[in-house]
Amino acid sequence: MRVAAVHDISEQIRGVTYAKSDASAAPKRGYSPMLRANNIGQHGLLLEDLIYVPNSKISPKQRIAPNDVVVAASSGSISVVGKTAQARLGFDGAFGAFCKVLRPGPDVDPHYFGHYFKTPYYRCVVSRLATGANINNLKNEHLDNLLIPLPPLAEQKRIAGILDASDALRTKRREALAQLDTLLQSTFLDMFGDPSTNPMGWKREPLGEVIRVKSGDGLVAKNRAPEGRYPVYGGNGISGHHDSFMFERPTVVIGRVGVYCGAVHLTRPRAWVTDNALYVHTFIQPVDKIYLVTALKIANLNQYAGRSAQPLISGSRIYRISIPIPPTSLQNRFAAIAESVERQKATQSAHLAELDNLFASLQSRAFRGDL
Repeated sequence: MRVAAVHDISEQIRGVTYAKSDASAAPKRGYSPMLRANNIGQHGLLLEDLIYVPNSKISPKQRIAPNDVVVAASSGSISVVGKTAQARLGFDGAFGAFCKVLRPGPDVDPHYFGHYFKTPYYRCVVSRLATGANINNLKNEHLDNLLIPLPPLAEQKRIAGILDASDALRTKRREALAQLDTLLQSTFLDMFGDPSTNPMGWKREPLGEVIRVKSGDGLVAKNRAPEGRYPVYGGNGISGHHDSFMFERPTVVIGRVGVYCGAVHLTRPRAWVTDNALYVHTFIQPVDKIYLVTALKIANLNQYAGRSAQPLISGSRIYRISIPIPPTSLQNRFAAIAESVERQKATQSAHLAELDNLFASLQSRAFRGDL
């Protein structure tokens, strides 16, 4: 199997340069949407949080065509630079100066070409090439000189078809998981209404009359054990592992004390909660934990975090929040539904993990000529 350089089978196109004053956060006549690095997701283009730029700033070549591979070429984060997403159906817009586009030519199957830029090998190479002193950059030659195994065109199409089919199964599984989350929230709203407006007129109680919270224990990063037996709950849900534990029974964690504040039902019997999260220490009134967590998620605790340079949630702020307290029997019924949904999510997640492993294996074999 021969090997080709990217510049031999594709065209590299630079992004649109524009002044900050040129950009609009909302669509306008004579403007087109612009993709940036934040629009390049792990599983494709994310078409939210777009900006709009005058058409006069965009050349015809800079409009994204079907099968273009959009690359994040410059970022302060090495985890961002080199991210790619293929615009299989094109996009009625362009892309910014911190991105590049690789447009496949006639000598390569476009889907085969796109799959190459999702391989671990590609990520490893670009991470090494892009590392800079202050900002990470991919230069033109970094992308142009990448080498791609290139079997005959018919073989490329066959390989791309196998990878497409495997990836489609993963997509369906992710969609099923997302639908289960939507189902649970819809079920809550059907049974209880929106906690912020309480349309069903349930008795309301401030959280200070329902629970007491405490801050977790300090645990510095260097003392965490990557292979530890117990999860660490803190700033971003499970944020590490440790070899000792703090809780022996399920509880409720309210975190993050920082930029984002949410709630999680700690279902594992043993875990560590760090000091940048609060946990429910005492229930003053009987309330189902799963009902409480879901109500707090929908209530959006982040709005109570304050507007200081270091937003945070404290016990005094938590206690003032008022939530509806429906009958215990109704809470318990919702909890049973939620536990059933969680079991389904666990099954779907396990299937997704199997599909991810299968896809990674097929991907690896495809680009070493064994598929």
